Amino acid sequence: MTESSVSIILPCYNEAQTIGSIVAEIRAQYPAYEIIVVDDGSNDATFQTAKKAGAKPFRHPYNIGNGAAVKTGIRNAKGNVLVFMDADGQHNPKDIAPMIDALSEYDMVVGARSMEQQASLFRGVGNFLCNMVASYVAKFKVKDLTSGFRCVRSSVANRFLYLLPNRYSYPTTSTLYILRTGRSLKYLDIDVSTRRGGKSNIKVFRDGIRFFLIITKICTLFSPFRIFLPVSALTFVTGLCYYLYTYISWGRFTNMSALMFTTAIIVFMIGLVSEQICQIVYERSEKFPDRDN
Repeated sequence: MTESSVSIILPCYNEAQTIGSIVAEIRAQYPAYEIIVVDDGSNDATFQTAKKAGAKPFRHPYNIGNGAAVKTGIRNAKGNVLVFMDADGQHNPKDIAPMIDALSEYDMVVGARSMEQQASLFRGVGNFLCNMVASYVAKFKVKDLTSGFRCVRSSVANRFLYLLPNRYSYPTTSTLYILRTGRSLKYLDIDVSTRRGGKSNIKVFRDGIRFFLIITKICTLFSPFRIFLPVSALTFVTGLCYYLYTYISWGRFTNMSALMFTTAIIVFMIGLVSEQICQIVYERSEKFPDRDN
């Protein structure tokens, strides 16, 4: 792999305080790499600072979202390998080299933070729960579902481009896509620094709910039975327990028990249909890798 085949993508919003020094550090360590900065409608000098530092800048006319900035970076990258980093200075450019080296054996490599390196206790607990849900769905131990520091081959990235949400969280979507389509994923432990300036745009409760909905959507897209089957089983068991209670207490089978059993069957059948739709979607994504919404 030649150095000129690597593109580093930094989506950013109001990061004028940090983007210049980050681009300079990357350029000093990897002079042949393409550095793409996507300014997602900032109202400060992010675009001008990135351009002055030597990056290849792109700018959205208004704030569309972090995921939209990542998609812009993927569309415009020339490299065969894409590296994604946050633009707030938390990621160390020295970790890029070992991630790219590991990519020779894996389809995606992700920099994993420890629990102690999370931005806050609430964020840490939220990420832990997301990791557990994703691990259950993907049947793979997910160490850091929301890490924005990762590298992937551009040919693979273009296959999941159309799935990425415009807002948060592209790491969640790309991780679950890789795992549920039978591709390989590697986690590398990294050290994360504190933000060099500005503040995070992520809100714990608002974006926590959004992350949960994204995980559910991606899970039902690629592995719907892992969601529908537990719901169906829980509904059936609840109906059975209620039936036993009413039979012992009043000696009869109630309408509520019948409703619970019927609902369990319906959910189960919906899961089967969703599994077939999932297969169709997967086959289309493999046949048309450049499809994009």
